[in-house]
Amino acid sequence: MHRARRSLLYVPADKPRALEKARGLDADAIIIDLEDAVAPQAKGQARDAACATIESLRPREVIVRINALSTPWGRDDLAAMKQAKPDAIALPKVRDAEEAIAARAATGGIPLWAMIESPRAVLNVGEIAGAGVAALILGSNDLLKDMGARHMPGRANLTPAMALCVMAGRAAGIAVLDGVHNDLADQDGFLAACRQARDFGFDGKTLIHPDQIAPCNAAFTPSREEIAAAQAVIEAFGANPGAGVIALDGRMIERLDLQIAERTLSRAP
Repeated sequence: MHRARRSLLYVPADKPRALEKARGLDADAIIIDLEDAVAPQAKGQARDAACATIESLRPREVIVRINALSTPWGRDDLAAMKQAKPDAIALPKVRDAEEAIAARAATGGIPLWAMIESPRAVLNVGEIAGAGVAALILGSNDLLKDMGARHMPGRANLTPAMALCVMAGRAAGIAVLDGVHNDLADQDGFLAACRQARDFGFDGKTLIHPDQIAPCNAAFTPSREEIAAAQAVIEAFGANPGAGVIALDGRMIERLDLQIAERTLSRAP
């Protein structure tokens, strides 16, 4: 069964009110953040809060983004999560398959999500995806920083990395999540980024504010027209089970169109 991962909201672990509010939000998944959103002096307190909050956020999927294992907090984060047992652990700054394999071996069987945040990671993303991780997350802010690049309209300088992440994820049969949109006032830009991510083949998008949840869910949910078109394709092949190609509404459809239609309906509400 398809597991919806349209919207994944980062929630700082050191913000009790934000963690409490997250329980009532419509995000498909919550990523409790121990890394970028938490100041160094608050890391220990945030770790304890994350462990205490995980169960209250279920039955939705709960992921914890720990600090990189090269930091002073990463190993303690990992040890704590092995006891708290979130649905997955998001590991930042993964650079290659060796790091992913080593981290997986230390999670106690909890699925590992790898964050692709550097040029080295992008160039190694196929091997990282094939190293047994359960999902890839594009960390676009860190990637742009390491590229020495600027934010561009339409994310033109990120499209090669976006395509590589999606292809690597599909080759490995795992989920692929798009990076965040930073400008909360730029609603049109956010909607465009969501549609772009869906068109690229991402399963969903990581978010930084609750106001982004509803438009993100809408962008990654098939429209009525898409659902009707998918149903028509399935019905056409159902009526012609031995056919490889069928004429439908003035166009030729193939078996690959049937697979696309089935995937569309699997994501319908």
